[in-house]
Amino acid sequence: MSYIGKEPTVGNFQVCDAISTVNNQAAYTMQVAGVNVVPETVNHMLVSLNGILQAPTSSFTVSGSTITFAANLVTGDVINFIQILGSVLDLGVPSDSTVSIAKLTATGTKDATTFLRGDNTFAAAGGGKILQLVHTEIETYPSRSAGSTYADIAGLNLSITPSSTSSKILIVFNAGVVANSSISASFVLKRAISGGSTTTLGGHTDSSRQAAWLRHTSISDGNHDNGANAQYYDTSHNTTSAITYTVQWMTQGTGYLNRNTSFENNNTSYSTVTNSRIYAMEVGA
Repeated sequence: MSYIGKEPTVGNFQVCDAISTVNNQAAYTMQVAGVNVVPETVNHMLVSLNGILQAPTSSFTVSGSTITFAANLVTGDVINFIQILGSVLDLGVPSDSTVSIAKLTATGTKDATTFLRGDNTFAAAGGGKILQLVHTEIETYPSRSAGSTYADIAGLNLSITPSSTSSKILIVFNAGVVANSSISASFVLKRAISGGSTTTLGGHTDSSRQAAWLRHTSISDGNHDNGANAQYYDTSHNTTSAITYTVQWMTQGTGYLNRNTSFENNNTSYSTVTNSRIYAMEVGA
C-alpha cells in the first residue's frame, strides 16, 4: 500500500539508546543502536524523566529524530528511558473470543464442517471419511442351473448417490453359504449409473475366458459348504447421479446361496441357513 508522507512502522517497538543530559539543553537526538529513529507521532512514545512518565506535547515534543523537553534539563536530571511504540495500525494481540470466522481472510467455506489449513484456506476433513453407508441383504435361497452367462442374484443390489464426483465407493459382498457340490460358482459386480452406462467391475477377460470378481469352489461333501467374500473399491464412477450395484453369478452345475446341498435333509447339525449381503460406502476424497 502507498502512503502520502511517511509510511507507518507497524509493530516496531524500540527502546532508545541511553541519553546523557547536558546542562541547560532541552533538545536531544534519539537513536537505536547508534542509528537515528523517528517515531510515528509524539503520542507513540513513553518517556521517563527522573522516574516520572512525561505527558506528550505538554512535557515534550518531537520533530524527526529530535525530542525537545518543555524545559531545559540541568545537570543531575536523568532520562530513564524513551520507548518508541508501533503504528496505530498495529492492533497487537486481540482478546480471547473477539475474532469471528467472518473476519478471517482465508478462502473456502467457513462452517462447522471445515478446518483452517496452513495455506490459509478452509477445507473439509481429510480423505478416508465414510460419508454414507447403504446395505441390503437377502434371506432367500436363490439357485442357479449350470450356464455360461451371468445372471442377477435377486435382491442383491442397491443404489447409492455420491455427494461428490471425487468420492470413492467401497463395495463389500458376503455370501453366507455357496453350495454346489464340488463345482465352481463365479460372481461379478455390475455398476449402472442413472442415465449412463453399465460396467462390469472386478476381474479381467483373457481371450475367450470370462472375467470373475470372485470364484468359489465347494468341497466335495455337500453337507459342508462355505461362504464367499469380496470387496471392490470403485474409484472411477465420476458422478453424483444414483449408482446401482448388482451382484451376478453363474455356476458350473446347480448352485445355491444361503443353504447347503443337503438342505432337504433338515438335519439340524449341518442344515443351517444364512443371509447374503452387500454394502456400499461412500469414502470422502
